[in-house]
Amino acid sequence: MTPVLDHALPTDYHQSDLGKLIIAILQDFRRTVDTSPKLSDAAYVTQLKQTLSQLVLLSAQIALPADGHTLQRWQVLAQVAACDLNLVKFFESHLDALAILAELGVDDIAEGIWAVWAAEGGDNPLRFDGETCTGQKLWCSGATFVDHGLVSFRDAHNNAQLLMLAMKQPQVTIDDSGWYAVGMPYTATATLHLKGANATQVMSNAISSPYLDRPGFWQGAAGVAACWYGAAAQLAQFLLDSYQQKPQAFKALYLGEVSQALSVTQAYFHQVAQLIDSEPSQSHALPIRILRAQVETTAMLVLEKVGKALGATPYCKNAHFARLSADLSVFIRQTHGAFDSEAIGKLTAQQLGDSQGALWQL
Repeated sequence: MTPVLDHALPTDYHQSDLGKLIIAILQDFRRTVDTSPKLSDAAYVTQLKQTLSQLVLLSAQIALPADGHTLQRWQVLAQVAACDLNLVKFFESHLDALAILAELGVDDIAEGIWAVWAAEGGDNPLRFDGETCTGQKLWCSGATFVDHGLVSFRDAHNNAQLLMLAMKQPQVTIDDSGWYAVGMPYTATATLHLKGANATQVMSNAISSPYLDRPGFWQGAAGVAACWYGAAAQLAQFLLDSYQQKPQAFKALYLGEVSQALSVTQAYFHQVAQLIDSEPSQSHALPIRILRAQVETTAMLVLEKVGKALGATPYCKNAHFARLSADLSVFIRQTHGAFDSEAIGKLTAQQLGDSQGALWQL
């Protein structure tokens, strides 16, 4: 049964009923997996599914992007990410699917767990005939977990369209045999093979490419960055705890570097959230790309500095730390590195090139 919560979120999310409830759910998860650090893969997956189901029940209570509470949405994602990145990978995708459908005006959304799968490529891309789809879809994280997929395909005009796909039909085959990841292992990212699978296209009269051309496309991309940030902040917390228990000069040095990076990134999250909420119809692609790049830089610094400060012990003796550091190293690669930097440069020149030297002035 869905808990009844006050949808008018207070300024301090972490003191809200929703924040406290999510903390309780996550604490139960960590209590179970931390007391059994050698939990079998099957048992860990069972715990992930149970916790994900509890979080999904709260979906309606979590703010949509650009509705005035964007920061609170990111705080939820960061909070779940600090607990487990496999868990937040599923939950973020579910929330993103609901946000996309809401943005495109879909009212009748099937119950259950959703995921968004929009990677392109492969030698047999999806084809849709108006009723059924055939082909393959790559990089489908959590395909064995979810009930419905929001799946992209290219139409005859090469526009990115979306299909609502029920997973429990015989025309859908899930192949996760090629997933060897040490980090993010439980996402079991798969390739879907569809042979005349029933699907429903998400129609939009306003835009030709409903997936890519929505303002919410980049707003959703910022939510993924909140997941990276939440994991990095939790790794930094391990360093802070260690320093408080045993203050040492070298730990203080690394803690200072980590605190500096996280504080700057945290402030930019607040700034971008305010920008999105003040101009909800804009995509804000440039500041969000910058935000994602900033989070990547921060996360990589945290991984390095925390590792140097704490040594091998937590990688070997602390199940939470070991899994989070391994998972973040994989999840952060969802950025596109040099391609993102190139795009930031081009957008800067296009959008802000006439600032006559004032672009970066205080």
